[in-house]
This record gives sequence, structure tokens and C-alpha cells, in this order.
Amino acid sequence: MHKTVLLDAAVEALVHDSTGIYIDGTFGRGGHSRAILARLGGSGRLLGIDKDPAAIAAGEQLAAEDTRFQIARGSFADAPALARQYLGAQQVDGVLLDLGVSSPQLDEADRGFSFLRDGPLDMRMDPASGISAADWLAAAKESEMADVFKRYGEERFARRIAGAIVAARAKAPITRTVQFAELVKEAHPAWDHKKHPATKVFQAVRIHINRELADLESLLASAKELLAVKGRLVVISFHSLEDRLVKQFMRNAARGVQLPRHVPISAAQQQGDFRLCGKALRPGAAEVDANPRARSAVLRVAERLG
Repeated sequence: MHKTVLLDAAVEALVHDSTGIYIDGTFGRGGHSRAILARLGGSGRLLGIDKDPAAIAAGEQLAAEDTRFQIARGSFADAPALARQYLGAQQVDGVLLDLGVSSPQLDEADRGFSFLRDGPLDMRMDPASGISAADWLAAAKESEMADVFKRYGEERFARRIAGAIVAARAKAPITRTVQFAELVKEAHPAWDHKKHPATKVFQAVRIHINRELADLESLLASAKELLAVKGRLVVISFHSLEDRLVKQFMRNAARGVQLPRHVPISAAQQQGDFRLCGKALRPGAAEVDANPRARSAVLRVAERLG
């Protein structure tokens, strides 16, 4: 069962106007969306976006129950275009992102996200788009794989693992999750016995084939134009790469243009386009105990200024 992380805090930070227009950029199974709708009045509207066909099916059911809600299949990177298409709006009052892979995706072996459950090595959030993890591993150069493992998984032994994959695929295709996990485990010379040695590599492959960081960078770049004045950007991250991007964007957007001290410019002229809304928030002990997957979550909020 999927447990929505930081539900109340995220929705409270997002919905500042009950008559506003909002986007849930990572609909999942609708936990955040239902909570957002509960805070909206009759004229409020919400657009859910997701790549996953199972999420779209859940979204269509919610749309049938509540006319204030619509669902769009795609990436939140395309939120500006989808807002125009579905909401007829150039700007919205808030955007929520709950990044990473969802519990249903991890729990369903056929999706290929988890090294704990044997299934086809797919990992695509949208199985109808792009190439699977198995196809990428079959064709990628050793240097490309090593770069992906290091960049997106922060894996110390990226080159060694990439070399082992090249050697293994020459003998037999790598098509199953457990097969791939065991291959990484055997190639890894030193690992923390509290964490599976394939954890970072699985993360890296998933991020790469789904363009997760590229999509996030695209959304952040369009946030100023997408959000109306006082509009909120609310982001829940689950690993350091995502959170670093969000933190740097929000910090820089709040600082504004940094010029040498001798340049004659007023404080108002130097003001950034956003303001930070409080400090980063993490789940409390009770939420982590109830949902261990919440332990790495970080919530950050920024508001668009006039």
C-alpha cells in the first residue's frame, strides 16, 4: 500500500488560495491530489500529471468523481504546455513535485524497479516510452555506463561494475532484475552490509532512462513563468542529487542577481524572483516508523514574488 510522504505539510504549504489553480506534477496514486482537493473550494482546479499508465488509470477515476480535477499523461517537465492545454492557464498558483519512484512501482515486480523482486529489467515509468533498462545495458558503451553509475548513483566502483556488465552481456543477455543485482553484487569489491550493493546502480539506471534529473531541471527553469505571483513551488526529494538541484535553484532564485558591492543598485533591484518559505522539512520519527521509505525525504518550498 502506498503511503504518501509529508502529506499534510506539503499540501498546507502548497494551497494558499482555495479558489486557485494547482498542479500535482507527480500524481502517483493520488494521495496528494485528494488532500489538495479537500482544501479547494468549488471554483478551485487541479491538474495531475504522471508518466505511469497505472497512475493515469487512478487519475481518471478521480476525475470522474471530482470535476475540479483533470489528469494528463506526460512529464512534469511539460507542465507549462499541459497547463495551457488542460487548464487554459498560462500561470498557476502552485506546483507540487513528489520526486522519485513510488511504492507501487517498487512493489510490482513486472515493472523492474526493485532488485528485491525478480522481474523483467524494465524500470520505465512509462513502459510505452523510451528504452528499457535491459535494452540500455545491452547497447551502452562501458564508458557511458560508468559515467551514469558515478553521476546518478554516486557509485565509487562505477568503472569496475561497468566492465563486469560488458563481460557478462557477451555471454548472455542481462534481462532480469535479480540477475542484474547479483552481477553488480559480485563485481562490487566493498559494500555496506546494511545496504544491498546494487542500490546505487539501480538508482542510477532508473534516473538515466527516465530522464528524472533532466525533467526536474526543465521544470525548475520554467518555474518563474509557470507560477503566478504568490504561487508556491513545493518539492519533496528523496536523494541528494534531486535535493541539491532543488536547494540550489531555490537559494539562487531567492538571492537574485549577485553583483559586486561597488555596482550602484538598490536592494529592490537586486531582489530575487522567489522567497524561501521556511527551512527544509524532514519527516518526524512517527512517520518514519510508520513508513521507512520516508526516512530520506526532504521538503522545500519557495514562493514566487511580484
